[in-house]
Amino acid sequence: MATSEGGRPRPTVRERLQQAAFELFDEQGYDGTTVDAIAERAGVGRTTFFRAFRSKEEVIFPHHDELLEQVRGRLDAASERHSLVAVFEASRLVLKHYLNEGELAQRRYDLTRSVPSLREREIAGMQQYQRAFREYIRTWMGDELRAELMAGSVITAHNVVLRRWLRGLAEDPVAEFDVAMTKVVELFGDRRGDPGGAGGAGATVVVVTHAGDDPSSIAGAVEAALRNDLAHRAP
Repeated sequence: MATSEGGRPRPTVRERLQQAAFELFDEQGYDGTTVDAIAERAGVGRTTFFRAFRSKEEVIFPHHDELLEQVRGRLDAASERHSLVAVFEASRLVLKHYLNEGELAQRRYDLTRSVPSLREREIAGMQQYQRAFREYIRTWMGDELRAELMAGSVITAHNVVLRRWLRGLAEDPVAEFDVAMTKVVELFGDRRGDPGGAGGAGATVVVVTHAGDDPSSIAGAVEAALRNDLAHRAP
């Protein structure tokens, strides 16, 4: 990777175009900004812009297609036995991507609240995620309605936590998301063929751990989750 004189990585063409675009959006609005103006501000030609982005709109949502494929890949790679874990991890993957974007996520949020066409694009993107989760859940749950409800709940959990973070209300959005998704799993987590259904014998219990957790803390979390499950199933 090329570096500047100060030793920092030089921005890529895509990054320069993105920075130029957001500067212009701030100065003259989204609708008042043209592709030619973005390219000129970034010091490149129109052809270079379209090599980097398919449209002005894609500058706002640069990683949507790639992230959607990552979600599908994580779901498709899971065995039926680990279906719930796959849903949990795939949805968490999306949240962490936006958290890692930092300022870009905040600027996108501000734009989508003020530009109706971008809000519509954002909604269409969320529907694609929901469809991916719904189709996956339906294959192992065998229940169209339940799959639709669970997929909608996954997206809602993600959106609520992400917006709380964007508004400065979530100190630990990943932890909040884990709590929200645990509730989703409690509501919809029984799989087709689980004896006794949700909370019954053989039901799935999901335990969330983090990289770097020591084995004793993981064992303690598993034990606590199992005790909690037994307490809920006790007559």
